[in-house]
Amino acid sequence: MEVAARAMSPVICKLGELLVGEYNLEKRVQARVKSLHTELELMHTVLRKVGKVPPDQLDEHVQIWAAKVRDLSYDMEDAVDDFMVRVEGPSNKPANMKNRVKKFLKKTTKLFTNGRALHQISDAIKEAQVLAKELSELRQRYELNMGSTSIAATIDPRMVALYKNVAELVGIDRTRDELIQKLIGDDKASKKQLKTMSIVGFGGLGKTTLTKSIYDKMKAQFNCVAFVPVGQNPNLKKIFKDILFDLDKRIFSNIHNTEKDERILIDELREFLADKRYLIIIDDIWEEDTWKYINCAFSRNSLSSRIITTTRKVDIAKACISSTDDIIHEMKPLSDEDSQILFYRRIFQCENSCPEELQEVSKDILKKCGGVPLAIITIASLLVSNQQVKQKDEWFHLLSSIGHGLTEGATVDDMKKILLFSYYDLPCHLKTCLLYLSIFPEDFEIEKEWLIWRWIAEGFIQRERKESTLFEVGETYFCELVNRSLIMPGNLDLAGEVTSCRIHDMVVDLIHSLSSEENFVTVLDNTRRYTPNLHSKVRRLSLQNSTVKSDEHQFDMSKVRSIAIFSPATGYWLASLSSLQYLRILELGPNYIFNNNGMSNSHGIRVEHIRNLLHLRQLKIHDSNVTELPQNIGKLRFLQSLDIAGSGIKELPASFVQLQHLIRLILGTETVLPKGVGNLTSLEVLKWVGSFSSIDTVKELSNLIELRVLHLSCGEMENDIALMESLGSLRKLQSVQIDKSNGLVKLMGARWVPPPCLRSFWAPRSFLTLPKWINLTSLPHLSFMFIIVTNLHKDDINTIGMLPALRYLFLYACNKERNIPLSVVRAGAFPSALGCEFRGIMTWPCLFAPGSMPRLKRLYMEMSRHVNYQSGEVDVSMAHLPSLEEVTVEFHGSASINARRALMRAGEAHPNRPTIKISSCFDSNNTCFGFSLDSTVQKRAILADIGGCRTSGLLCRDSRKVQNLGDSLGNK
Repeated sequence: MEVAARAMSPVICKLGELLVGEYNLEKRVQARVKSLHTELELMHTVLRKVGKVPPDQLDEHVQIWAAKVRDLSYDMEDAVDDFMVRVEGPSNKPANMKNRVKKFLKKTTKLFTNGRALHQISDAIKEAQVLAKELSELRQRYELNMGSTSIAATIDPRMVALYKNVAELVGIDRTRDELIQKLIGDDKASKKQLKTMSIVGFGGLGKTTLTKSIYDKMKAQFNCVAFVPVGQNPNLKKIFKDILFDLDKRIFSNIHNTEKDERILIDELREFLADKRYLIIIDDIWEEDTWKYINCAFSRNSLSSRIITTTRKVDIAKACISSTDDIIHEMKPLSDEDSQILFYRRIFQCENSCPEELQEVSKDILKKCGGVPLAIITIASLLVSNQQVKQKDEWFHLLSSIGHGLTEGATVDDMKKILLFSYYDLPCHLKTCLLYLSIFPEDFEIEKEWLIWRWIAEGFIQRERKESTLFEVGETYFCELVNRSLIMPGNLDLAGEVTSCRIHDMVVDLIHSLSSEENFVTVLDNTRRYTPNLHSKVRRLSLQNSTVKSDEHQFDMSKVRSIAIFSPATGYWLASLSSLQYLRILELGPNYIFNNNGMSNSHGIRVEHIRNLLHLRQLKIHDSNVTELPQNIGKLRFLQSLDIAGSGIKELPASFVQLQHLIRLILGTETVLPKGVGNLTSLEVLKWVGSFSSIDTVKELSNLIELRVLHLSCGEMENDIALMESLGSLRKLQSVQIDKSNGLVKLMGARWVPPPCLRSFWAPRSFLTLPKWINLTSLPHLSFMFIIVTNLHKDDINTIGMLPALRYLFLYACNKERNIPLSVVRAGAFPSALGCEFRGIMTWPCLFAPGSMPRLKRLYMEMSRHVNYQSGEVDVSMAHLPSLEEVTVEFHGSASINARRALMRAGEAHPNRPTIKISSCFDSNNTCFGFSLDSTVQKRAILADIGGCRTSGLLCRDSRKVQNLGDSLGNK
């Protein structure tokens, strides 16, 4: 229901624009628009109320009414867009305002004289009025009087930590350690044989979480590791390629771009694994035949390799084991005690902080969750709003609303009831954004930025405040879906920001089902779980299987707004672009067809047809075969995002500068930025600018005052001064990246005044000294900095350390004297830092004072050979960094056994037992000692390095000089 309500919002807004805009509508048409606008507003109000009620509690007539209103809204919006495109036309505006007004009036008068645009919009409104009247009568019969609730969008930082530390929260650490002991075994002879463990349990119990915890703790003990999901609709070629890529990302870096069949891939896997001790996780197996094929790829060596599988089916678990030494572990729901710990920590951040008045209702709620972690986290998320615990009466309301939940048997249907309640608690805009995720295949990692730009192109995101951009609003939508546990955070960048997400299997099933019911996204795959309604118009199409052909599905494609293609053989769906006149999103190329499968012009796609897609909002061409854009691309009046990185396009058409609504432009590094770019005053993102057509183009950059992201990859130029002056005019910049220009960087070091909202600065070119604008006053929001300094002074690190929001720092010093004396990092410095890399700086013991870097997790630094290793103070004050998880130390000169032992001892003594990695530069004899050691297996590592065993994880600067180094170390 709320999908229908959300569909109405854009058309109501656009009808309002027709009434107040300079469109010179006839009085007859204007009256019709006003009448329709009023009627749709009334429908919208009712729809929002009805949307709070689950479909199974609504009369069938109401559901039919809502579906018709939804289609009416889509069709009316398309009609209004058609009219606006024809009226506005090209935007090559005269400079004089008076002439612009005259030209506009002349243009609209001509249109109305010919009658074409007016006739079309008039007919569309007349038809909509008739349908609206019918729907109004139906609405009056079934109108419901229900209140609505909403929860403000807030970003709750606890969710990322929750998923990261879920083992500690729910007691998985005990189970993990028990299973690891079983995998290791007591019998030395059997320990060397390949052993398989299968973990089984229904969705939401935490199989993947447990397995990932085992994987993280054991992986340091193996030569190579892989963690690969399978899912309900497996692609065996992709699975084998993913395993190879995980096992060795360097050797198999291009494996996804090859056309090898399953047999060749199996042979390649067996050959690679033959002489290696490996740990491989195959997650979420649904069919026995799938496992049989995958199992063929594993070499049965006697090097103590281990395989772990997860599945929801006991029969599959049994099929995954082949000997009495193999293990089946059946997942159980959490105990009452662990359930309570997870529940309370999610809400109160402490297991003992629940108020007495809420303890009894908490127990009743937990009973209905049945010990299922996903259910507990989801329900707990509903009881916190804006980081404030809800009132007692809302807890009881939630308890009564859940229904029977999981108390009568932990089934998938019961879990869906809980997730449905969470879905219906979402605000209208978040429901639409969540359902949109049904376009992605199962087990798909969704890039956050890519997702948000698709939301924008679909019209799901509305600017709430003038000072907020559409992308920033989209980020709050994304964060709230994470907060509510409906999507799971994926990868983190160096500054600790979430860059991708995944969807839990249970949520995938839910949104697919809801999306199918609402005719929101039409999904075609080989499972046929959600068969499309052939009588409905397709608005969004997701093709997830290469065997699906267009002639197999005869449904109405005339109104399709977006097509998401995840299989290369389905490219012919786009062969006739000209017939998809309402298409809003078009993405071509290997980066769009995910899993590195390509789609090119060989599928019959004619790029010149793009000029006819007048409703296009987002165009992405990552196909190197495409060398030019249509000359009249300026006709695409609604285009918001243009991405041609990875294409062969070197010049942009002259009409390109007419794209007045463009807010995001991603260029190829060889693309020339043309004259007239200053007309694109809506532009907010401009990336990979490799060259300018002239100095006038450089100066025009200063007109782009809405820019918040600028990435320059241009080399040395004669107009660096003009470019620096243009940068000074861009006061809304949040992210600046300068890749190649030494001259520009030096000018910026002396003369640039950074914008007040700068959050990210990346410049892999040298500043002569640390710029004076790097200070607390100038950069209060900077969270990421990559900087190189030719002459770093003694206390510069503490100057940087005063930046309050800095989360990641890469600092490289090019001083001729590398052993520069550095002051100790003071207490209170780097209060927000999560990762720091100090390169080219010879640090000394006791570098960090107590109270400095309280949140630091990852540290890279270099040490001089002159450190007194015998003193035991080579730990660089590791004990003063309470959050430390990983330390990499590079020694200039050979790292002696004493040095390695000292660092290992420091790591073992630290409460977090961080991973310690040691590497060494070559000494004068071209000898290198380099190790990557996990402090949790210190004894094994030290014995390996002294006793002649092959050491895993070897780090070395020149592999040609250290072939077989792992073996040679044993002879030294």
